[in-house]
Amino acid sequence: MTAHPSPDPVELELASIRQQLTELRAEQREMKQAIDELVQTFRSLAMHLGIASEPYRKSGGATDRSKGSDIPGFA
Repeated sequence: MTAHPSPDPVELELASIRQQLTELRAEQREMKQAIDELVQTFRSLAMHLGIASEPYRKSGGATDRSKGSDIPGFA
């Protein structure tokens, strides 16, 4: 019979850190979803109150990039 060697403390710590990292990434995904929902709510409120409007979107035709890039809208 061979006795199982006790786990290396460094490996135990790495496993713990990996678990914490996995949990943090899951929390970050949840926070991103919540923030995206808040942004959509604020956009809707701003448009409803007349503070902002939908950004102008050019048709699919050719664009003139010689003037520089378009200024981003509220999106």
